[in-house]
Amino acid sequence: MQNLLALTLAGTTPVNIDGETATLRWRWLGEGLLEICPLQGYRQAVVLSAGIHGNETAPIELLDQLVTEILTGARPLAVRLLVVLGNPPAMRANQRYLTSDMNRMFGGRYQQFAPCGETARAQQLEQVVSDFFAQEHATRFHFDLHTAIRGSLLPRFGLLPYQPESYSPEMLTLLDAAELDALVIHQAPGGTFSYYSCEYARAASCTLELGKARPFGSNDLHQFSAINHALQALVSGQPLPLRGPIPIRVFRVERSLVKRSESFKLYLSDDTANFTALPQGTLVYEQPGESYRVQHDNEWILFPNPKVALGLRAGMMLTEVPRSTLF
Repeated sequence: MQNLLALTLAGTTPVNIDGETATLRWRWLGEGLLEICPLQGYRQAVVLSAGIHGNETAPIELLDQLVTEILTGARPLAVRLLVVLGNPPAMRANQRYLTSDMNRMFGGRYQQFAPCGETARAQQLEQVVSDFFAQEHATRFHFDLHTAIRGSLLPRFGLLPYQPESYSPEMLTLLDAAELDALVIHQAPGGTFSYYSCEYARAASCTLELGKARPFGSNDLHQFSAINHALQALVSGQPLPLRGPIPIRVFRVERSLVKRSESFKLYLSDDTANFTALPQGTLVYEQPGESYRVQHDNEWILFPNPKVALGLRAGMMLTEVPRSTLF
């Protein structure tokens, strides 16, 4: 098959939409959507997605590299794999999204947005993931790869979707191997792609934030070598790399800062990094009828962005919790 990323950026369909090698078969399921399955059987079914935000290019390049290695036989395939490049029109425009943020739309929430390309794509991706996992008895995983808008004091971190039960030990072992600096536990349902696969497809899912958004060709992929090696080991059925001596830190979302008024005021500088610690009593934001001061000895800010549309999250306040919170 021709190069996945090149086909997607060109908006073209491969000459053949399916094929087989000595070790695997593949199917083109639509723009930016490729399923690859080993012929010798598998014990894990894995979704790897990137480009839900079109300007977050490093993970897209990593997945494209991985697909090329698998299809050329340079890397063995031990799992049934679905690769998703999420928002091709935004990728072509090097924009986060064209009309609305797709990563707020999953779980049917696209119905709350004015119809647009992103709402149609979110609906399509839900169906593709549901079909991929339908009647699947293998262990299910989904890793949705992103990069952040702003700098981060903990640059590599994962966001775990809300679920009432313990998180998958297999998934946590992989996240440890990926040398993530932190994990953030959501405490409420959400509209993210990883929440959809967790809640509706019963997959062990995580959103991965890996460095900062840059244009295609401007990424130093060596920065992402640890997560890349972990994902390579996962899809090839090889032993995971060993984590270094620094343990992963675990945080929990205590409060989402939802912008309900155009007079919303966030009392943080525009260059405030993710995981900046704020001491107790700090006034974080105000809007008519609502304000928030830090309640705990310290809280950490994540994704501060007062420029979001009304009704969307302008940041999250976190507290640090023991790793046992995951179980």
